[in-house]
Amino acid sequence: MPSVLFVCVHNAGRSQMAAGWLRELAGDRVEVRSAGSAPADQINPVAVEAMREVGIDITNVQPKILTTDAVEASDVVITMGCGDACPIFPGKRYEDWQLDDPAGQGIEAVREIRDEIRARVEKLIHELA
Repeated sequence: MPSVLFVCVHNAGRSQMAAGWLRELAGDRVEVRSAGSAPADQINPVAVEAMREVGIDITNVQPKILTTDAVEASDVVITMGCGDACPIFPGKRYEDWQLDDPAGQGIEAVREIRDEIRARVEKLIHELA
């Protein structure tokens, strides 16, 4: 089973929405992780609201610190604005998704980010199949 790690700075918005989408759309066919280089204290409430609108509940997830072990255990590492904070290991597939940060944005902007993430996750699932 392939393993995917989503990484952003605070692990409170983009990476959590991506992890939520992948869990929802791939089910148990993919192992899903997310982490941040400087995790926030809580998930962005607007991201939680945007995901709730599409029937995905991310209220019980907590931002986690990015560890070397998480990267080593993952087949695919997708970064979203974490810059050079993400360690690089040979043999891993890396992608950098350029997405706006939902922090401080209203629900309309976060919906657009959510929908862009869904499209990218659907493409990723197709590539992993």
